[in-house]
Amino acid sequence: MNRLKAMLAIGALAMAVAPLIHAQIGKSQGLLDANRATQQELMSVPHMNADYVKAIIDKRPFANVTEFAAALTPALTKAQLTEVYGKVFVHLNLNTATDDEILSIPAAQPNRVLREFKEYRPYADIEKFRREMGKYWDAKEVKRLERYITLN
Repeated sequence: MNRLKAMLAIGALAMAVAPLIHAQIGKSQGLLDANRATQQELMSVPHMNADYVKAIIDKRPFANVTEFAAALTPALTKAQLTEVYGKVFVHLNLNTATDDEILSIPAAQPNRVLREFKEYRPYADIEKFRREMGKYWDAKEVKRLERYITLN
C-alpha cells in the first residue's frame, strides 16, 4: 500500500511540475533573464557599462521586454538593443505577448516572426510551437527562437 501511495505521489508531482518545465522554455537555453542576472553577468553583455547595469538592477523587476528596453533607451540605439537582446532578455509569454514584445526578438525577418507567432495562438505546449514554426524555419532557428519565450 505504501508503494502505491508513493507512486501516486510521484505521478502527481510529475504532473504538477511538467507545466512549469514547459513554461520556462527560454530560461534554460543560455539567455540571461534581465530580472535575475547578476551585476557581473550584466557587465559581460555588449554595450553594458556600470551605469546601465545599475539602471537595470534598480528598475527590476521588469514585467516585459518593453519595460526593460525603456531602462536602456535612449542611451542605446536599436541596433545595440538587438545585440543586448541576444544575451539578456525578459522572456515573453507567447500566448499574450504584444506585437512590440514579439518584434523585439532579434530576427532576420521580424514581421514574419510576428505573423507566424500570432497565427498559431494559443500554444498549449512547446511541441505545437516547434511543429508550427518548423514549417517556416529549420530546427536550429526554431530552437534559437525558443530562447525568448515562455508559455505561462
